[in-house]
Amino acid sequence: MNNKVLACWLDDFLRQAKLRRGIVLSGNVIDLAFSSAQDSIMPMREVLDSSLKKAGFKHVVFYSRVGGISGVTAQEWQNLQSQLQSSTNELEGDDYDLGEDFGSDAEMLNQSTEITPEDFFAMAQRVMLDHNAAKTAFIIDWSNYLFGQVNALSEQERGWLLQISQGLRNARDAVTASEVDKVQSLMVFMCQGVSILPPSLYLGNPQFAEVNIPLPNRESRKQAILSLAHVFDVDEILCSGSRASEDLTDLTDALTLRDINHLARLSRQQEGSLSIDALVSLYRYGKKESPWEQLNRDKLKTTTETLSRRVKGQQQAIETVKKVLIRAYTGLSGLQHSSRSRAPKGALFFVGPTGVGKTELAKSLASFLFGDEDACLRFDMSEFNHEHADQRLVGAPPGYVGFEEGGQLTNAVKRRPFSLLLFDEIEKAHPRILDKFLQILEDGRLTDGKGETVMFSDTFIVFTSNIGASTIHPGHNTAEEFKIAVSHHFVNELKRPELLGRIGEANIVPFNFMQDREFLISIAKTKLEPLKNRLKEKWLVSDLIFDDEDQTLSTIIDKVDPQSGGRGVLNALVSCLFDPLAQFLFEEIDDANALAGKTISVVQAGKSFDFDILQ
Repeated sequence: MNNKVLACWLDDFLRQAKLRRGIVLSGNVIDLAFSSAQDSIMPMREVLDSSLKKAGFKHVVFYSRVGGISGVTAQEWQNLQSQLQSSTNELEGDDYDLGEDFGSDAEMLNQSTEITPEDFFAMAQRVMLDHNAAKTAFIIDWSNYLFGQVNALSEQERGWLLQISQGLRNARDAVTASEVDKVQSLMVFMCQGVSILPPSLYLGNPQFAEVNIPLPNRESRKQAILSLAHVFDVDEILCSGSRASEDLTDLTDALTLRDINHLARLSRQQEGSLSIDALVSLYRYGKKESPWEQLNRDKLKTTTETLSRRVKGQQQAIETVKKVLIRAYTGLSGLQHSSRSRAPKGALFFVGPTGVGKTELAKSLASFLFGDEDACLRFDMSEFNHEHADQRLVGAPPGYVGFEEGGQLTNAVKRRPFSLLLFDEIEKAHPRILDKFLQILEDGRLTDGKGETVMFSDTFIVFTSNIGASTIHPGHNTAEEFKIAVSHHFVNELKRPELLGRIGEANIVPFNFMQDREFLISIAKTKLEPLKNRLKEKWLVSDLIFDDEDQTLSTIIDKVDPQSGGRGVLNALVSCLFDPLAQFLFEEIDDANALAGKTISVVQAGKSFDFDILQ
């Protein structure tokens, strides 16, 4: 076996097992694992059993509140009880044990004997205190369900803690030259989270060590995939060194060895072979095809045309977005990262004055990529400007208010993994939140307050900002000035040049000032369509017409301050057209059905507008 496959946690665990009397084994304890003695993936219990026995422990006894004891037979357990009772009057001599094994290790692990917690901990305490007893490792499985609330332990639970603590504290440590290289009886507490156990049990206790089992590293996932290569039914060959095996290893980032086993089974349950991307997408999200796989050459060719329908006067920004999409399509995005699957599909930084289409372009891009504008998940960063705002994004830690609700960002990505994440007015966010963005851009994942890993590898990130808008004026170098302002903000004000490096200066997209009247009129025209649709839905009107639409819109645009951009156009439309039309409908039309099939004509009267009903 490749030594890299053997997880570091098992090395650390066995090292501590030879030194300590108590170990808290936490983290990924319900996963499969590679054994130190066998070149295969095994259940965690079997790995611990074989590894501890190889290290020198005569017996490994598992205990759970419901299942009782396993790893030894009922007869062997009775032998131990009898020998401990008789040993109290004997002098020190050779270690005694439970007798001959009555079955194989695997059989004994599956057999259990019911026993109360009081009896188990009493027996474990006596074994720990008796130096002549056969060296035994007691593994308390599911120990997170053993105790209740840490701050409200029952008298019975306090009694168990006392038995455990006395057994560990009063156990005699090996001190002679002939003993120090031998193992001593041990208690191991297996749980998914250390915080669930009473801290008084292990904190500040030199007899205890904490060992965390992390998610499988890349080499472990790779070896697990290769060991199951004969099971996987995919349309590419999985063998050592193949592109397919490397890609599948990357795509399984943050998955467990059990997940990889489930992937292999899932591939066999499908009709026909799937691609590895489709298989992982089906397993993670319940979809065989991701929107990114549907992003084809023909669709990409329409990027400029599609985005320009809703965003006017920002051709340079749209072209930059198109370049990023082509980079993602060709598989060349995220090349600065260690694997293709980690980084988000793209990251853009929209900067410019207010009301020029930054948010509108983000929504249009979400609709273009995912077929739904609702796939644009917007976060107003002005709401995250206090010190602990990062907890709102990823969730509060255990014991804090808001833990059960989770984080707004992580929950949103769990619900909709294929989405565009819009972080609006990023410069208003608290600096601590920037660390989260750095992790997303670099690793493509976040761990929420509940300890769950959320992947961002199928998202598209857009930041918007007004940095420099108050000092930069329209001119031929406007775009370059905005880029300089953004760079100065990250490097000199925030002192976070690494975040700018992760975004990439090539992905800073400056937006133009809206000075051209033709662009403002184009924006106004796009806003008329929603008005016409609403009149058809609400009032059953067949159409809304103008005597001279261009002249009407030109009159409205005269009232727009160019500095307010597209938002000023909408405000002018509301005050000059929408409000007068609403007043007309309210005063003149008693029954909505009265307008069914009819046309409303907009007639300009100077700088104001009148309305007529046409049959």
